[in-house]
Amino acid sequence: MLASRLLSILMLLQTRGRMSATELAAKFEVSARTIYRDIDQLSAAGIPVYADRGRAGGFQLLDGYRTKLTGLTQSEAETLFLAGLPGPAAQLGLADLLSAARLKLTAALPAPVQANAERIAARFHLDPVAWFRGAEPLPSLQPVARAVWSGHYLKLRYRRAGEAEPYPRKLGPLGLVLKGGVWYLVALSGKSIRTYRVANILDAQIDDEPFARPKAFDLAAHWERASREYELGVYREKAEVRLSQKSFSLLELLGPYVTEAAAKTATSPDRNGWVRCTIPIESIDFGARELMRLGEEVEVIGPPALRERMSATLAAMSRRHRANASPK
Repeated sequence: MLASRLLSILMLLQTRGRMSATELAAKFEVSARTIYRDIDQLSAAGIPVYADRGRAGGFQLLDGYRTKLTGLTQSEAETLFLAGLPGPAAQLGLADLLSAARLKLTAALPAPVQANAERIAARFHLDPVAWFRGAEPLPSLQPVARAVWSGHYLKLRYRRAGEAEPYPRKLGPLGLVLKGGVWYLVALSGKSIRTYRVANILDAQIDDEPFARPKAFDLAAHWERASREYELGVYREKAEVRLSQKSFSLLELLGPYVTEAAAKTATSPDRNGWVRCTIPIESIDFGARELMRLGEEVEVIGPPALRERMSATLAAMSRRHRANASPK
């Protein structure tokens, strides 16, 4: 564990430059005192690492120093092959580069590791697009990606869902996220960090003005926090319902938060196996559409507006189907 951490510290300092003891301690989930001991051991081993004191200080390697430790373990090599994303790479315009990189990686590995790594690549395939959906047309993805990599502002037009006219925006690109087969741009708009669906971006152009990406910004941490807040914030209302055993097992169609809430609030089954529970819904309209997916296996108890919407919808559907029924 110690040897692995020492090597990881060395590689981090080589790739990131200066890092503080606090940053390294948080990265490896150890104390700052442990990091200081690790740095002492690296220095004792002849690694030219030194410390800058002060508020903006930290550890860094002597200018020009690079480690010659380039070996990969078998597990590390297999993981790299497993992480290949040919579909998204092609969307980003990187398919040829990815293929070339994998070829070079294969050639650099020892023969036994080569065989195992290639076996992993041949037996696992990642398809990030959800069922019954094709890949979205993404004419703006590549210029957006180039702006993210080059560190320049983006000028574009953005069309919100349900709006006919797009509006202009100048954004500071912070990163790209692929979520369930859908690409999102996380960007700075004014002083706010916002998320934009790439498929809704029109006429993206890279601006000449450089964009200074905040050094402390962590894309993965921001996305995890923001997506969690979004999912929880979507549900603004609650519905009280009765569910049959069959519909209770189908609640996963409505998402994990609905399933979890139903399980926590469900009463004991009555003699027919039905339970009463409280579930979150986004709105009356959306709640009615979602609960219709459970068919006749659900009964809405409240709120009254949702019960009335369900009743009116079902009555309209019944009238339409009866009116259009083919004569016998």
